[in-house]
Amino acid sequence: MLSCHDALPHRPRRVLVAGVSGAGKTTLARRIAAVTGGRHTEIDALYHGPGWIPRPDFVDDVRAFMADEAWTTEWQYTAARPLLAEQADLLVWLDLPFLRVTLPRVVWRTIRRRIQRSELWNGNIEPPLRTILTNRGHVVRWAISTRNTYRQRVPPLEARYPQLVVVRLRSQRAVEQWLAGALSRATL
Repeated sequence: MLSCHDALPHRPRRVLVAGVSGAGKTTLARRIAAVTGGRHTEIDALYHGPGWIPRPDFVDDVRAFMADEAWTTEWQYTAARPLLAEQADLLVWLDLPFLRVTLPRVVWRTIRRRIQRSELWNGNIEPPLRTILTNRGHVVRWAISTRNTYRQRVPPLEARYPQLVVVRLRSQRAVEQWLAGALSRATL
């Protein structure tokens, strides 16, 4: 597993970004795609249909964008994770401090989206804030309950998928250093 200072062994073409909700996966995936030249596909947009119902074509859509030579997406959803890891050559793990960084981000993002009634995917908007108390799948509750799962999921990936290089970033400063350093040098 590499850190923000380690050189990448090759130019990445198919990139995954992993981390708990609110860690900044989509923002980083967009930034990586801008550097590597691969298309960013937001996997949430493929998964969530109208009314927050999972789309039946989700896995087919994942396979379709994976047919491109270069892409970047978030490493999410049980049905997609193994398919993505099998084809990816780089996984960037955002392992940021939960209480100090990630939880405040997901809370403020959720509040902002709800107040602005921002459309997220396929006509969906954040549900009323009170649903944090009643809906176990609410994004804030989900972030809290899954905050440690990547510590079990990510480390075994390098053994299971030998082509996959894993970079673990533990702070926003490390993210910025990695983007400006290792990733930029690898894409020249």
